Amino acid sequence: MATTRPAQTAPDAPSRAGRARALRDLVAGYAFVAPFLIVYLLFLVYPFFRGLWIGMHDWNLLAVVFNPDAKQFIGLENWREMIWGRDLTWSALVRWPWRLAGLALAAWLAIRALRGRMGRGGGLAAATALVLAFGVLAGVTPGEGGAWSDPRFFVIVGNTLLFVALTVPAITALALLLAVSLNRTGTYAAVLRTVFFLSQVLSVTVVTLIWQLIYSPAQGILANVFRSLGLEPITWVTNPDLAMPAIVIATVWWSVGFAMVLFLAGLQEIPAERYEAARLDGANAWGVFRYITLPGISRTVTLVVVFEIVLHFQVFGQSHLITQGGPNDATQTLVRYIYQTAFRDGQLGYASALAMVLFLLMLGFSLLQMRLEGRTD
Repeated sequence: MATTRPAQTAPDAPSRAGRARALRDLVAGYAFVAPFLIVYLLFLVYPFFRGLWIGMHDWNLLAVVFNPDAKQFIGLENWREMIWGRDLTWSALVRWPWRLAGLALAAWLAIRALRGRMGRGGGLAAATALVLAFGVLAGVTPGEGGAWSDPRFFVIVGNTLLFVALTVPAITALALLLAVSLNRTGTYAAVLRTVFFLSQVLSVTVVTLIWQLIYSPAQGILANVFRSLGLEPITWVTNPDLAMPAIVIATVWWSVGFAMVLFLAGLQEIPAERYEAARLDGANAWGVFRYITLPGISRTVTLVVVFEIVLHFQVFGQSHLITQGGPNDATQTLVRYIYQTAFRDGQLGYASALAMVLFLLMLGFSLLQMRLEGRTD
């Protein structure tokens, strides 16, 4: 009696159904993230690469408005002019006494290294570095009509780094102190948390108006306090040594509330049992803070520091409205310089190149902070 074999397609049916289900899940997943990806690509990724492209052009804003072909591709010339210089030439006679002394030192190091009187690798590396420095780089000089790097660029970068170096640690430390002090129940703590956070909801225009009234040497609050003590009022915003501290103080007052809220959220994630166990072991307040609180909010500290770095590298309103970048560029910052270069001077290509430098500074310091935090975990 003949028998028929079962169909061989049955075992493949579950696999086909699984592949179809996986495909549906994949399509559904991409459908959910598609709105975010579209917005992210359209408003963040595309403007970044567009700015990079503009930075590679001699792009005069007004000229391109009337003639789109007025822009000229110049590659990395904007960055070279910004950091290195323009129309630079090389001459063997430039600074020749110093260069001869450097080359003689290089030869002496190389001879000692070859004779075994010092480490061969280190000596030859030092000699090579001296030859490059004194034999090549020291011979570079601006030609006719040339100049070294943008004379304002490094000053303004230094101002921006100083501002970040002053504000970020101050905000982080003060916000953490307030969060630890107010991390408790009760009406009193709730009211104080609200009071310290209120400044965060103000716009930069309102904040600068408040601090202009405080700093005014004619009728400001500080001026009246000094006069009541028989002292001469301080001219904060027109003093090159005090203008930067003035906008730093205003920024710390304005920004501390949001960092405090982040720290409060991190503190409330620490189990209360850890504090109870520490107190039973006889730990004092400093020991509890050092061995329980700080490790428990380490990731929150990283978040706050990175957030503050990115935020305060982009400082504009305080410098623009309180000091107008002065006196003598003492409070001029990168964002304000970018704004002036693009919209006052019309040099959109150079301004875009400056913006790329600002992006790299923010990225570099943020990655450094996260790397340092990763080593301490």
